[in-house]
Amino acid sequence: MKIHLVQHNIVTNNPEANLEWILRELDTDESKEALLTVFPACTLCGYPQYASAAYTDIQKRAQAALQELVSHSEHRAFLVGMPLQIQNKGLCNAIVFVQNCAIRGIVTKKYLAPDEQKYFVRGEGVQTIQFQNQLLAIGFYEDLKELNRQHIEQPDMVVCCGCNVFDYNKPYRIRYRMRKIVEALNSALIYTNRIGGEGQLLYAGGSLAMNAAGGVLCQLPYFEECSTTADMQLLDVAEDEKPEAVELVYKALVMGIREYFTKNGITKAVLGLSGGIDSALVCTLAADALGPENVHGLLMPSQYSTDHSVQDALDLAHNLGVSYDIVPIAPVFDAFRKAMAPVFDGRPEDVTEENMQARVRGTMVMSYANKFGALALNTTNKSEAAMGYGTLYGDSCGALGVIADLYKTEVYELSEWINRDCIRIPRNTIDKAPSAELRPGQKDSDSLPDYSVLDAILNLHLEESMCHDEIVAEGYDPDTVAMVLRKVRQNEWKRMQFAPVLKVSPTTFGIDRRWPIS
Repeated sequence: MKIHLVQHNIVTNNPEANLEWILRELDTDESKEALLTVFPACTLCGYPQYASAAYTDIQKRAQAALQELVSHSEHRAFLVGMPLQIQNKGLCNAIVFVQNCAIRGIVTKKYLAPDEQKYFVRGEGVQTIQFQNQLLAIGFYEDLKELNRQHIEQPDMVVCCGCNVFDYNKPYRIRYRMRKIVEALNSALIYTNRIGGEGQLLYAGGSLAMNAAGGVLCQLPYFEECSTTADMQLLDVAEDEKPEAVELVYKALVMGIREYFTKNGITKAVLGLSGGIDSALVCTLAADALGPENVHGLLMPSQYSTDHSVQDALDLAHNLGVSYDIVPIAPVFDAFRKAMAPVFDGRPEDVTEENMQARVRGTMVMSYANKFGALALNTTNKSEAAMGYGTLYGDSCGALGVIADLYKTEVYELSEWINRDCIRIPRNTIDKAPSAELRPGQKDSDSLPDYSVLDAILNLHLEESMCHDEIVAEGYDPDTVAMVLRKVRQNEWKRMQFAPVLKVSPTTFGIDRRWPIS
């Protein structure tokens, strides 16, 4: 049996646009020659829809698109996903089996995500359908656990329609889970997944077909729109693509930036270039996503900025080919201090004046964005976000948190990977000690543990959900652990006001992890 697999960039809440590319795909020779075409889940309306799923106009438009597909399905068979009102049940996240101008079956999602539970009712889970003398078990990725509980008949083939949000562990977990299902059931398997971005959420693709022996017949590339046809009777297996996690993260972030801009109708980006590693990495990713001609850097040195930091920022801009302006902040900073001096009543300078500098810079970046119709990129990393090491309305400003799901050590790792063939991020930017340069001789290490220690503790606490005593048992200093965990708890209020974060880790602030503020 030949199965046509499709992974595509779905447009959320635009069933008409999705209908167009679905019809084009169904009209290809490859789709026509296959017995069944399998699209990802949520094909017609995208995912997540959030509150829009409850609005009847979108539901009606999706229903109209489905009827159009049904009318074009003579001598064809395919699976397509959509929100669907089920009589006597309610709105379900559904996969519809269409064949020969008729709906052959409907599969409804059983294990709903928390956001889905607000708008969808619980469905029936995996369903079996007889097709071409084979029994197909069809279901959503989250419902495949039913297959291991022997709730259905022994299938000849498992067909999984996915819409799986990316994190750097997910592709490997998916592959492992699919192989275990094949081994347990001795069945062939089809898995399709979408690509593209939906705000903070990214989708990697990586659709695949396995024969009943567990051999990979085809593996679609990650983060690319494509389709292919798999002959499920073949024994010959394809070359197994297993890219390293750092490459997947790079592709995810570049795609995430591009998708965020494209789907919001914006072409230009602006960011502050400090000469540090974080802004250098964000600028490089933005240049790769949007083209260097669409990225602008603002160099905003103060009296505390070192000459080498300014030079590092200039070298980066020249390496990437992005435009830039140099706007010293000292005159504005001095004016702010002078204006506030009577209010401060002779109190000595402290962190207040450090934050003032960051807010001057934030104002300049946002002013450029307003004037030129650009979108400001935030350069905060996950380590800083966790510890509250940043100024609210200063370096926390921006419309997109590009690397806020990468720990500082991961920022260095990705920067080294980007430089693997040629120096794009200046070597000095990577090698020098990180500093906010808000006072003479300032270093991050003045306020934070060494990043290798800090990130290890944060990873155990955030990704592994370990508490103080469990982390100490791993060999870390009790006082350091206590300080880190206290800072994480205390700074939830800052993170609540942060820009949308591109999700690339299993535990992303604001999406996966929320904490009571008080």
